[in-house]
Amino acid sequence: MRLGDIRVPAGATKKKKRVGRGPGSGHGKTSTRGQKGQKSRSGAGIRVGFEGGQMPLIRRIPKRGFTSKFKKIFQIVNLSQLTGFKENSVISPVELCKEGIIKDETTPVKILGDGEVSKPITIKAHAFSSGAAEKIKKAGGQTELISAKGGSASGGK
Repeated sequence: MRLGDIRVPAGATKKKKRVGRGPGSGHGKTSTRGQKGQKSRSGAGIRVGFEGGQMPLIRRIPKRGFTSKFKKIFQIVNLSQLTGFKENSVISPVELCKEGIIKDETTPVKILGDGEVSKPITIKAHAFSSGAAEKIKKAGGQTELISAKGGSASGGK
């Protein structure tokens, strides 16, 4: 059996509705668009959010706040998630991604102090909370800051 031999089961697909093919088709004349009006015209359509001339909802509701386009977005990893790593191991975003702790090794990682560290480990991340860095050093481990892409360090303690 080849890929080209595979067929769709009977009844799994429907024929496309062919409109504008005369009165015998059942979809002739106005082609299921009805009489007159904006949506019956060729090439016509209304934009998203248009409410027939009424003031659209997006313009009626109050606008609050501000979103900075320069905000740094981190993937958060708690110390409690790092218990599965061996003693004296070097943990970087690549290892965290392989273990399934983070989803993307290219997005910056921040280590937070929720949990305990019982063995010395070296952790490479883009940022550390002060509590996490303290706990890692207390256990005999090391913290290494990775600079973010674009040449600038992403901050954090």
